[in-house]
Parts: sequence; C-alpha cells; structure tokens
Amino acid sequence: MNLDFRNTNALWCSVAAETLARAGLRHAVISPGSRNTPLTMALVAHPRIETTPVLDERSAAFFALGIAKRTREPVLLLCTSGSAGANYFPAVVEAKESGSPLLVVTADRPPELRDSASGQTIDQQKLFGSFVDFYHELAVPEPRVELLKYLRQTLRHAWDRARAGGPVHLNAPFRDPLPPIEDETAKPLATAVDWEAFFAQPPAPAAEYPQKLALPPDFVSKRGVVIAGVGFDDGACAAEHAAGYGWPLLADAISGARLRLTTRATVVAGYDAILRDERAAEALRPEVVVIFGDVPTSKVLRAWLARLDAPTLQFTPQAGNRDAGHGRTRRIRARAEEMDRAPLVFRGAPPEWEQAWARAEAAAQGVLARAEDEAGFEGAFTRAVAETLTSGQSLLVASSMPVRDLEYLAPVRRDGPRVFANRGANGIDGTLSTALGLAHGGEPAVLLSGDLAFLHDTNGLLVAAKLRGSLTVVLINNAGGGIFGHLPVAKFEPPFEEYWATPQRVEIGALCAAYSVPHRVVVTPEELRAALRAQVGEPGLRVLEVKTDRARDVATRRKLFEAAARAAGGALGA
Repeated sequence: MNLDFRNTNALWCSVAAETLARAGLRHAVISPGSRNTPLTMALVAHPRIETTPVLDERSAAFFALGIAKRTREPVLLLCTSGSAGANYFPAVVEAKESGSPLLVVTADRPPELRDSASGQTIDQQKLFGSFVDFYHELAVPEPRVELLKYLRQTLRHAWDRARAGGPVHLNAPFRDPLPPIEDETAKPLATAVDWEAFFAQPPAPAAEYPQKLALPPDFVSKRGVVIAGVGFDDGACAAEHAAGYGWPLLADAISGARLRLTTRATVVAGYDAILRDERAAEALRPEVVVIFGDVPTSKVLRAWLARLDAPTLQFTPQAGNRDAGHGRTRRIRARAEEMDRAPLVFRGAPPEWEQAWARAEAAAQGVLARAEDEAGFEGAFTRAVAETLTSGQSLLVASSMPVRDLEYLAPVRRDGPRVFANRGANGIDGTLSTALGLAHGGEPAVLLSGDLAFLHDTNGLLVAAKLRGSLTVVLINNAGGGIFGHLPVAKFEPPFEEYWATPQRVEIGALCAAYSVPHRVVVTPEELRAALRAQVGEPGLRVLEVKTDRARDVATRRKLFEAAARAAGGALGA
C-alpha cells in the first residue's frame, strides 16, 4: 500500500491511485501541468501504475487511446486546468464512437476561484458533453474518512463505467498547496483507519450482456449473409457462424475475419467490387442479414444493404443505434466472448447459394490480385503490407484512403496481424499518437497512413523517445488528400485542388530527421515487403515513405474495380 500522509491533497490522491490500481489500472498518460500536480505525484509513485508524460494534450489523448484499444482496459488520462482538457476532445469523441475505455481526469481550480479571472481557469463542467458515458465533479479534497469513502466509491463506479466500453470524465478540483508539502492535516488518519479493510474490493458488477447467443431458427432456414465489421474484435466468431449456416462471410479487413481466419468459411473479401456489378448484386441478393459489429466502410456495400431492406440482426458490444441505414434491424448487445462459438450446423440455404458467392469472389480476386502490375499504384503497397505482416504483429490503418484500400485489396489469410483503426468517428486526428500507444508495451506494430493524416499529428513524433516497443510507419505520400479525387467535387476546378486535395510539400525525411526518427524511401511493393520483414520488431520508431501519384491512382482504382466487377458478373452468368 502506498499512501501519502504529508498533506490533504497527497492523501486524497494516493487513496485515488490505490483505489484505481486495485480496480485494475495499469497505465496513466499525463499531460504536464500545475493544477494536476497532486494526482500526478500519486500516480508516478504507485508501483503498479505505469505513467507516461506526453507534452501535447491531443497527442497524449490518442496515445492513451492506442493503449486502451490494445489492452481493452481503461487508461487514465490526466491534465491540468484550463484549455488543456479541450485538446482531449477529439480522442474522447473517438473513444465514445468506437467504445474504447478511457478514464479522463481534468484537474481544476476550486469553486471559489472560478468565474473570477483566475489564471488558467475555464468552465470545465461537462466539458465533453454527451460524448462521455459518465461525468462527475469530485469534491474538493478534505481529510475526512466519509469523504475518502465517497472518493473510493466514485472511482470504482467510474472505472466500471469505463470498463464497459467508452470514456468517462472526472473533473477534479484542488486547493493549494499542490505539491506534497508536509503539514499536519492528514497525519491523524494514518492510524485512525484500517486501510486494508478500507480498500477491500466489493464483488464485481453483474454482467449486463446476455449469454450464449445464437441465431433464431427463422433466420438460419433462409439464404443469408454474415458481415464481419468493425467493433466486434473476434472475426472467428462471425466466421464460425457463417460456416455453420452455410452462408458467405463478407469480411472487412479490420474485423479479424479477413486476415486472421481460423475456421472454414466462404470468405468474401472483394464484395465492394462484386456489388458494383448490378447483375451480381441482384443475383446474390440474400433474404436475411447478420452483422457482427458495425457495417464495413464500403459505400457500395452500405448502399446495397439499404436497397435490400432485409430483416437484419446486428451483434454489437456498444449501446445505442448502430444502424446508419435505418433498416429493419434488431440490435443485440453482446460481446464476442459471450457468443455461442459452436452454433448448431443447419444449412437451410441450398449449396448453390454459397457456391455462387465463391465463384464471384474468385473472379473478382483474379483481377484485384493484379494490382501490383500497376506501376507505382498506392493500393499495391497497401496489399503488400496486408500480405507481409504476420501473427504476433499489429496493424493500425489510418482513415481516408488507406482504410479503404485495405478493405478493397487485403487478401484472405489465416496468419495475418491484428488490425486496428480509429473508425468510431472516422477522422484522421491523432493517428500517429494512437499507433504509438498501440505499440507501447505491446507486440510490434505498423501504421499504414496517408501523408495528411501523418502531418496532422506531427506532435506525435515527440512521443517517439518514450516508446517502449516497435512501430514502423508506412507513409503513403501522394502530396495531398487522395480520397477526394473519388468524389464528385473533384470535377470542380480550380477550388478542388487547394481546398479539397490540399496539396502539401513537406520534406518527410527532413521532418523525421528533426525528431531523430529514421526515414527511408521505398519504391516498389517488393522493396516494402523486404523492409517490413527486416525492420518490424526493431525497437523504436521508423518511417518507410512511399511516393505515389494521386491522379493516376484514382484512374487505376476505377479501372481495376470496373474489371473486377465485370469478372464477378460474368462468373455468375448474369
């Protein structure tokens, strides 16, 4: 036990640290400041809590988010008063939308110093609005047993709420003195309380998720499809259900069912290309749909599902409405580990149903596999990453074009990496910092990023010296925002290039050198494969830069997808 009786704030915060450590807290990310001094001192002093200081608050928040995504346990995020907490907002939004556990603590002035022009003071009440699952302002510390019991109970509740999946926010006011300057205020409690009994943990809260879920009989007796999306974490669960019912599995590359397939199932990776052919889209029309997690990124798939308007079951660990298409969807809240992993084998659909999907997939992949034939095509480098990384490694893919190219082109594998993405809010905020958090203390990681997502978070490079792990950045540099070239606005010149494509002329090598980060340019997919095999797992951070042409890549994708769609339609004789 690590209690500090030097003054009231020291005791209060050491009780907080001990309470959280016993609940399971192992990581705290701290943004340096003054008002958070008491809690910073207590967290740093606790032997079971690893603390990492990160200067930039936005970077700190995404670094914490990366750790939370990897461990699936709450990470404490602490800052000083004033505008510091406002910089946490983008990561809090992502944590809310992706169901990632964060315990955010914003230090604050005590009530008597608010609304009176006291320095570094803003209104921090409910700073994050509806983007947190629980908010509470803690009492100003006092050396009273009944208030310490209140602190203990409130922190246990906050921990449980965060562990359920999502961010919580505690606003923590402190009076001076902030450092542990010794006085007599807390010393009487050193012997007046049985501290072992005080910290005895209550029973864990009851699970709020139903157990051993399986599909209802009226679903499995029909032609259906299973979709493995983001947010369910266990692609094998979705694959086993698809195999058991004789249905195809449409697997997003982020789901785990694409690159880490562990059961026999007809996995369809090229659904975006297949469904671009109207004949194939009609021939492969299901009667029912089952979704694990959220619907994949593909706009083509989303539009197809909306047109189907088929009865749908959606299994998700998150609360709230997860059906953006507003279809006939019954949402069932469930975690993958609580699903029936061995469903009754009941092949209600005729074998031709699964076989038709398999023919379309084979035809589409025959075309998509030739992506590397297109010299300099950025999608070929994405496919090379997906083909090269192995089990025991992690891949974080940035939003915009990288996550889409991974969905379009990643092959079906059994021994691939774990895949992560900030697809809650689908933004590019904090991409590098999230990847650093993912790699910190975890398995070797790779970040697949575009140039704008990387540059949007260059302060993440400040964290490189603190990284305890291995992170390799594959930076697709097409000097701007390549995704916008696929949108109708691309036809509107001259404003398109400056306001949507947002060209940049940053010398990436020089930027990396300024932070003492190794940098190298790779020219071909095969060179990238060799570099990944050699460098993934080496300690620290490094950047492998791939230079591509935005306009040419747009034309290449269009040509590739049109050919794959035609091949799929032809394979069905449609």
